[in-house]
Amino acid sequence: MSRIGKKPVAIPSGVTANIDNGSLSVKGPKGTLSLGLSDLVTYQLEDGSISVQPANDSKSARSHWGMQRTLVSNLVEGVTQGFTKVLEIKGVGYRAAAQGKTLKLQLGYSHDVDIAVPEGIEIKTPDNTTVEISGIDKQKVGQIAAEIRRWRKPEPYKGKGIKYRGEFIFRKEGKKK
Repeated sequence: MSRIGKKPVAIPSGVTANIDNGSLSVKGPKGTLSLGLSDLVTYQLEDGSISVQPANDSKSARSHWGMQRTLVSNLVEGVTQGFTKVLEIKGVGYRAAAQGKTLKLQLGYSHDVDIAVPEGIEIKTPDNTTVEISGIDKQKVGQIAAEIRRWRKPEPYKGKGIKYRGEFIFRKEGKKK
């Protein structure tokens, strides 16, 4: 039994959900998101909540159950609050600047790295070493954050690079004299 799947997803006021043609669409104050529904799981809209149940007792249906409930929960949370990831840049001369629909990174390469911001994602740089990525789709926010981080992952000796806020970097000692 899925502990996560058992809990229904509460729909707050101001949010509407609709199931039709094999997709669930959720509309809220921040926008509209939709999810393709799995045949292994049944979805029911009931008085202010969405419940997710496995369609049969097979192992694959039970394994999809909790994941599909989490995806539905992410839709509701995205259209009400949105998602944010914060990246921190550490290193001499490393900096970031948001310029319209592009993010310009200076990461010690011979050239600047320009990253195009996809539709539905907002990138802000409160200072030179902080990048805030926000949007309503959790998958898109996480994907663009991972693509930015991939340009200069934190190294284990001095910790230079791009890391998530709150991420712990295991540091190595270095040479002994």
